[in-house]
Amino acid sequence: MSLETTTAVTNPPEEIAEWIDPPTPPTNLIFDDGVPLESNRHRIAINALIRSLQQAWADRNDYFTGGNMFVYYSSAQVKNRDFKGPDFFVVLDVDGSYPRQGWVVWDENGRYPDVIVELLSESTQRIDKVTKKQLYERVFHTPDYFIFNPFDPNSLQGWHLDSYQKYQPLELDSRGWLWCEALGFYLGTWEGCIDRETGVWLRFYDQTGNLVLLPEEAAVQRAEQESQRAEQENQRAEQESQRAEQERQRAERLAARLLELGENPDLL
Repeated sequence: MSLETTTAVTNPPEEIAEWIDPPTPPTNLIFDDGVPLESNRHRIAINALIRSLQQAWADRNDYFTGGNMFVYYSSAQVKNRDFKGPDFFVVLDVDGSYPRQGWVVWDENGRYPDVIVELLSESTQRIDKVTKKQLYERVFHTPDYFIFNPFDPNSLQGWHLDSYQKYQPLELDSRGWLWCEALGFYLGTWEGCIDRETGVWLRFYDQTGNLVLLPEEAAVQRAEQESQRAEQENQRAEQESQRAEQERQRAERLAARLLELGENPDLL
């Protein structure tokens, strides 16, 4: 398993200040099993979710988001080493000011992921749809769970934990999106090129339907907005110049008319 972790980095809010000192990483845990991801598209898809959420919440430091990394939750799991972590997950209301090699529940005040996304493949779909789904429901009690196959645009499914701690399936809206209550975003597909690979990707959308941008997309948007503002300023300056020229021409015509009438415009 290759390691991908990211965090938001700003000053931590007061309510999580007590977590500012990171726990000492356990020495008896494995954080990389050497198993590669299913495909390069899976890697890009994981990073796209991580980086876009980090971009959307750039001013926040009360969450941790990671991908393709172990979530350790029991001693039995440590002994058996038979469970690979989520492809993408988010833990809310925690100190996100420092990185983790993995998510170790007993070192994180017992906190489990609030949102999990698994990216399916032919070899993992049964585990993701059955084994992991049961674990996330019964042990993690993760409120929102989603699955998506990066090679199948119509594969998006999701579940939300009800008041009885049971997963209930979410219904796709008219756009084919699912609402993620924990994050306050929709999950939906988007077709385009990311990291030089064109495909149909799982992306976040805000409540008004706007795509949650990747950092590079946000940079392009800012550059376009700056270019538009500069163009508008140029247009306003040109309009002012045209008005000044029109005023000058009117003054010249008035002066010429006064001279025709025998008046000296400089004496008026």
